[in-house]
Amino acid sequence: MFTVLGWLGHVVLRWVRNTGHVVLFLLQALALAFAPPFRFRRILQEVFFIGFKSSTIILLTASFTGMVLGLQGYYTLRKFGSESALGSAVALSLIRELGPVLAALMVSGRAGSAITAEVGIMRITEQLDALDTMAVNPLQFVVMPKLLAGLISMPLLTAIFDVVGILGGYLVGVVLLGVSSGAYFSGMVQSVENVDIHGGLVKSVVFGLLIIWVACYKGYYTERGAEGVSKATTEAVVTSAVLVLAFDYLITSFFM
Repeated sequence: MFTVLGWLGHVVLRWVRNTGHVVLFLLQALALAFAPPFRFRRILQEVFFIGFKSSTIILLTASFTGMVLGLQGYYTLRKFGSESALGSAVALSLIRELGPVLAALMVSGRAGSAITAEVGIMRITEQLDALDTMAVNPLQFVVMPKLLAGLISMPLLTAIFDVVGILGGYLVGVVLLGVSSGAYFSGMVQSVENVDIHGGLVKSVVFGLLIIWVACYKGYYTERGAEGVSKATTEAVVTSAVLVLAFDYLITSFFM
């Protein structure tokens, strides 16, 4: 009995210690954004890497997601004689759920894995230690610009995803299947409310922070060797995806 309780207490204490360490890592990195020197050039470089270089996969994913929603939505709504509601169904699905979540998963797979590998290689090759030796804070030089870039890039990528996805639904629903163009857009305007847009915006900001936070942390504290970098990269992508889905539920329940 006491052995089980001791083991359980050890697990809980280890979890609390690790959670505190991860949270302090984030808070220290964000606090350094307000301390000189201000590295605007580094932030712009990271926005280019996380945001612009992810735009191609975002455009492709959004196009096919919107077309699938338009196709599936049309044949589902036709059973009830409600084809005119296709625009609202596609828009709400993308703005509230699919846009932020799928954009986050794509960024996690492309940018998150690359960031973990980059920071991990800097760790095992002692580049981070070299920065510290030269009185350059590694958190401020490496981690902080990536976090701010993630906060800036994810809402923009999500907005692009939503717009392209809606146009993909329009292509299938209106151009290919004959739904009224006026009904498609008027239903969208009438059904989408500010709370839907705000919910999607909050999700994109939170997801962007989670993805870059996990990626930087896993890379910063990676184990030695190529195997350590590989393990850290895998853990970062999996953890980011799980956290995105978990926080998607939490934020959705808050805005419902």
